[in-house]
Amino acid sequence: MKRILILFALSLPILLTAQNIEVGLQFGASGYQGDLSPSQAVASVSNLHPSLGIYGRYNANRYFGYRVNFSYGTVSGDDADSKDESRLSRNLSFRSKIMELALIGEYNILGRHKRMTPYVFGGLAIFRFNPEANYEGRLIELQPLGTEGQGIDGFGKKYNRTQFAIPMGAGLKFAVNKNFNVSLEMGFRKLFTDYLDDVSGSYVNYAQLFAENGEQAALLGNRTGEFLGTDPVSVSTGTQRGNSDRKDWYFMTNISVSYNLWNDKDSWGGKAEYNSFGCPKF
Repeated sequence: MKRILILFALSLPILLTAQNIEVGLQFGASGYQGDLSPSQAVASVSNLHPSLGIYGRYNANRYFGYRVNFSYGTVSGDDADSKDESRLSRNLSFRSKIMELALIGEYNILGRHKRMTPYVFGGLAIFRFNPEANYEGRLIELQPLGTEGQGIDGFGKKYNRTQFAIPMGAGLKFAVNKNFNVSLEMGFRKLFTDYLDDVSGSYVNYAQLFAENGEQAALLGNRTGEFLGTDPVSVSTGTQRGNSDRKDWYFMTNISVSYNLWNDKDSWGGKAEYNSFGCPKF
């Protein structure tokens, strides 16, 4: 988290040396799509959580802009929300905080001289995550456990909790007056990891996981026994646990308010006249 905040702080002076920039705040919701979402076919909105963001935007011209964006949100998933019997009995769940620093390019379709314009965006982000599961009333960090055998010879290393992502999406911007702008945005993040939810590949036999990674790893690696109300269930190593062919995603929907630090002819609304309340006349 500290490294991401430091990068954001270092990037602000670059923006502040440029003319025609904005600073803004974002408020919205974050969600997730992956092995533990109710449906793996479409984005789920059943487990949305509040998200916040802060950004600085440099408007290069009427159509193109760039912004440095820091976002903070939460994602979660739970097999209990599924209607699939096999998913219910798998009985896995997770919750993770997301901290993201992104450099994003924007294209304003109608141009910034219009009072309102749709836009599309894309860029590159670095984010930090840390999946946890609720076990006996406590949140347990899953990555250090190696629930799919990570850290055992032949099973690979434990995944990195700092990863790159590609943010992409679209939004709508509106000039409230000469100084303030409001926008609505929906953005998805393409990930290069399938462990946002700590679920990707196959089960490891209970006894082997217990012996190599400890009791807690074995208990949280296979939670079917909890669902059935029995002793821990053991399956053969290699039995499917997740779908490694589909990488996880997370998304953020935001309403943002920004302030123009400098105004010029390309500012939102261009040379439009404003009424006594500072709003553009139509």
